[in-house]
Amino acid sequence: MMNLMHWRLLVAVADHGSITAAAERVGMTQSAASQAMASMEIALGVQLFTREPRKTLPTALGVSVIEQARVMLSALQAIRCRVEEARPMLRGNLRIACFPQVLAKFLSPRLQRFAQLYPGIEVTTLEVTDDEVHALLDADLVDLGVVLNPEPERNPTLLGRDIWLAVVPARHALAQQVTVTLAQLLEQPFVLATGGCSVNARSLSADAGLTLRDVRAEVREWSSAFSLVREDVGVTLVPETTLPAQCQGLRVLPLSVPIHREFALVGSPNRSSSVAADALLAMLADN
Repeated sequence: MMNLMHWRLLVAVADHGSITAAAERVGMTQSAASQAMASMEIALGVQLFTREPRKTLPTALGVSVIEQARVMLSALQAIRCRVEEARPMLRGNLRIACFPQVLAKFLSPRLQRFAQLYPGIEVTTLEVTDDEVHALLDADLVDLGVVLNPEPERNPTLLGRDIWLAVVPARHALAQQVTVTLAQLLEQPFVLATGGCSVNARSLSADAGLTLRDVRAEVREWSSAFSLVREDVGVTLVPETTLPAQCQGLRVLPLSVPIHREFALVGSPNRSSSVAADALLAMLADN
């Protein structure tokens, strides 16, 4: 049976023109090398070399076999080099801060694929508010964080986007419209839902130069806002990803001028990213 040593010996004989020199090169005795060469020719059923008193030369078929042996040994070396380059990614830890809705819808499926590609990297996700994401990144307590509407200078890796939607009671006057303006919505009695995020109806109204005047209730959970709208307490403005599976009693309307939010992964502003973080970002960029 031929093994890797046989192929190395074959190439060494071709390079040195001598079984004795080749044996020394690969760390074998001269007799063991001669036996190995003979066993190779028996196994292949062909003569690979002609032996002369001072030189061992390949036959025509031997030249072809030697060329393929070089390719094989070169490929093996390339594999070893690739493994050494990748070794830092075979083990490691990666901490990511994210708010819950984005984690469930956008990030978790990608992390499942990452776990398949890099099973030795342990990923920890922290479910926090968007303000807490920035605080953790600034304090270097996480490797990556999911942020809303990231600034280009942060070199963000986009995960996804959604739009803000108006939600009104099914019998509300606005429910008869196809779209609604932000100004129309903010004029109504309002249920302010924040989802624990600093970007919400109040900040959006301020960005548009409008005022949210009549807030009847302010809640953190989106589900609570939907319940209050069903009870005709007021209207609300929510991200698309927060809509309930069942919208009975509610009318969901797009804004006449759409407002989007984007979710992206960014690294700490104070240090270079880790090897594990770079591996995740590269995977996301390829997809």
